[in-house]
Amino acid sequence: MLSREVTITNNIGLHARPATFFIQKANAYKCSLWVEKDDRKVNAKSLLGVLSLGIAKGMTITLIADGQDEESAINGLVELIQTGFAE
Repeated sequence: MLSREVTITNNIGLHARPATFFIQKANAYKCSLWVEKDDRKVNAKSLLGVLSLGIAKGMTITLIADGQDEESAINGLVELIQTGFAE
């Protein structure tokens, strides 16, 4: 199991369009993925789950992966976040 903290840098946070890109990327991996913010943890492959966290610009979240491709999953999601969801 791997985890990594990452800060959201795009202007609108993880809402609608960026959240869709995020879960599409998450679903490309076989491992289990979660997003944790404060005391809540949701499935990173669930659009409603990710949106329910209300993640805005400047917030720090923890990505958690468990499974055969966990390292590439964490790296891929961190890269997506750090590039501002290509917006």
